[in-house]
Amino acid sequence: MGRADARRARQRGSRRGRAAGRSGIRRFFTWKKMLGTFLGICLLGMGAFLALYMSIDIPATGNASATNQSNVYKYSDGSVLARTGKGDGYNRENVDLDKIPKDVRWTFVAAENMSFYEDEGIDFKGTARGLLNTITGKGKQGGSTITQQYVKNYYLTPDQTISRKLKELVISLKVDDEKSKDEILLGYINTSYYGRGAAGIQAAAQAYYGKDVQKLTVEEGAYLAALLQAPSSYDVLSATPKSKALVIERWNYVLDNMVKMGQLKQADRAGMKFPHVIKQRPDPGLKGQTGYLVEAANQLLKVHYNIDDKQLAAGGWNITLNIDKKRQKDLEKAVEARLESKLDREGNKVDATVQAGATSIDPKTGAVVALYGGEEFIKHQISNATRTDYQPASTFKPFIFASALEHDSETQDGEEITANTLYDGTSERKVVGSKIPFAPQNEDDRSYGDITVQKATAKSVNSVFAQMIVDVGAGRVKDTALRAGMKDRGDFGEAPAMSLGTMSANTMDMAGAYASLAAHGKKMTPSIIKVATHKDRDDIKPPGISDSGGIDRQAADTTTSVLQNVMKEGSGKKADSDEYQAAGKTGTSEENKSAWFAGYTPELSTVVALFGQDPKSGKQVSLTGTANAGRANGGGFPAEIWREYTLGALNDKQKAAEFDLEVKEGAQYKTPPPPVETTPPPVETEKPDKPDHTPPPKDTPPAHTKPPTPPGNNGGQNAGQDGGQNAGQDGGQNGGNDGGQDGGQDGGQDGGQDGGTDPGTDPGGANAGTIEGNVNSGQDGGKPGGNQNGGNNNGGQWP
Repeated sequence: MGRADARRARQRGSRRGRAAGRSGIRRFFTWKKMLGTFLGICLLGMGAFLALYMSIDIPATGNASATNQSNVYKYSDGSVLARTGKGDGYNRENVDLDKIPKDVRWTFVAAENMSFYEDEGIDFKGTARGLLNTITGKGKQGGSTITQQYVKNYYLTPDQTISRKLKELVISLKVDDEKSKDEILLGYINTSYYGRGAAGIQAAAQAYYGKDVQKLTVEEGAYLAALLQAPSSYDVLSATPKSKALVIERWNYVLDNMVKMGQLKQADRAGMKFPHVIKQRPDPGLKGQTGYLVEAANQLLKVHYNIDDKQLAAGGWNITLNIDKKRQKDLEKAVEARLESKLDREGNKVDATVQAGATSIDPKTGAVVALYGGEEFIKHQISNATRTDYQPASTFKPFIFASALEHDSETQDGEEITANTLYDGTSERKVVGSKIPFAPQNEDDRSYGDITVQKATAKSVNSVFAQMIVDVGAGRVKDTALRAGMKDRGDFGEAPAMSLGTMSANTMDMAGAYASLAAHGKKMTPSIIKVATHKDRDDIKPPGISDSGGIDRQAADTTTSVLQNVMKEGSGKKADSDEYQAAGKTGTSEENKSAWFAGYTPELSTVVALFGQDPKSGKQVSLTGTANAGRANGGGFPAEIWREYTLGALNDKQKAAEFDLEVKEGAQYKTPPPPVETTPPPVETEKPDKPDHTPPPKDTPPAHTKPPTPPGNNGGQNAGQDGGQNAGQDGGQNGGNDGGQDGGQDGGQDGGQDGGTDPGTDPGGANAGTIEGNVNSGQDGGKPGGNQNGGNNNGGQWP
């Protein structure tokens, strides 16, 4: 073999070696095969898309939103309360393109699809991204063209499915081929939802600016275009601070894009300011309390069931409320009789600021059976029943005590906290054992010395409950309150100042929390909706009460026992009645900006509140001077409304219901001892012969007179039972009976008005008002009876 043959043999061996190296799986990944596979997949995809394109036509009519029904709201008995929506559920009025100013049209192009007039109707990249997000479960993401959004709005549904996305793609291509760009843009602007129940730009122009579309400015158009990204969140008058900042940012984005597109001069852009938006004008059919009831139901659906404004506005909902028609009327009548009839909203500046709100709940079910949102929904759309911008004040105190019972808490001296535990009730006393210094002032800066928890609750002594929070632990107190049904809206805190009820709350929150006490501690979730149905959804039936997650029964029942005493002997006396058993608590916030009464019977939990709000600025103001009656506290108008409503809302059987309590020893409400039988001083009668009666010596007190009691130790009892009784028998009944009871229990206000009016000839009115220590209480009481010290400026103190 020559050298040439040897070389050829070596080359053949090398080729065989390389061929052997490509054996196995690597043979399937040559570049030729991979390219062929890729082209094959592309051809298959193109074939599938072609088949899809051929099989899908543009629908002959629009989607179901063109025939949607109104929403129907019903009372609990099935009778119709209200219907909302017009025809298709939207407030809609389509307009022609020439009605829309040209620069306003461009705002929508700048906001959504700057290449609209150049593209083929679809954005393959954006659609692919949307499909990927749908497959991976990442939800919505922008990227669709105006054509695609128009197709979705008019022909399809907003469902996030692969099939809907593919249909959108095919129909968009066909629509772009068959319709002009201006027709597509007009369809998009007319079918989009802008919030406030407005579908289409004409309805939106009226809803946000009170004008027709042809009068819109470019600034106003830019805001409407910006709204489409999140109409429920971007209404600047109701948006959160974060959402408001986002919509203003998007408004600027729209106008800046118009400059980039050459549709707006930079000089004009520089001088533009965000346009003023008008307040939402409610549907006239929602007048009176109806609008508040409908809005409360809508809010429940939005917050707890993710039903947005657009879905509600589309219509088709049948919503039965828990509202009892009779009890609703009873509540409205009670507010009218005990408050509105006494106000002069036109002539009295303070009366013009008064806002009333109330919620009533069945503690056995959690159902909201009555709600009062304000004087008139058409005039004042903010519901006073559900607003959360005022503090619940001392209506929070019962949950401090309930938490102490739950945790078997002790005072700083190691004594178990019960209703009879003694605390120092000195005003501005510094709390002990807290890293956070706090020294709250009691109402009227009054000090009580040593006082039981039961009496401190009746008199709402701030210094006692501030110390109790420290003894129990602020975190524990907060936890108990939340389990009872209160809500943490970010300002609850964990500090001694909680004793003043400084967190945000509304009447529905508090009615639910007090209903939990009435229900022996069961978790309460107030619900105004009984059932909500829609043809495209499962029925919604909100739970109202739960056997788990609440507070300890014995803690709840013991708290109820103490709160019964508030009704009988404390600040809640005006809410009490012999016709029912009840428990409750008053509350008056700092600077008298709100006044509350929260109370319950075994059958009904109701909270009534008054709020001071300037009708022009919306600022919180003092209620002092309401109906020319001085300080407006929770034991006044709110308690009176509560009593009037409760008497009407309960039938005879419900009024006879009694609390079934399991309380800790010594905590149950103790009925005060009956009045001491007294004999009035004998009166001399002139006779021809010698008198048959010898008056007692001047230095000897009348036989029925009890030893003097220092002011503040008996809640005005002596004034009402001793002095009042004697005064009543000698012609001074109002001076003793009213002056002592009201003066002692109601801050001495009535003591001054009644106690000194007709005290009689005995020193019966002398003690009127001593217990609350009001400087004017009983100021004239006792003078006609010869006891000059009976009504001095120290509130009728004993000498």
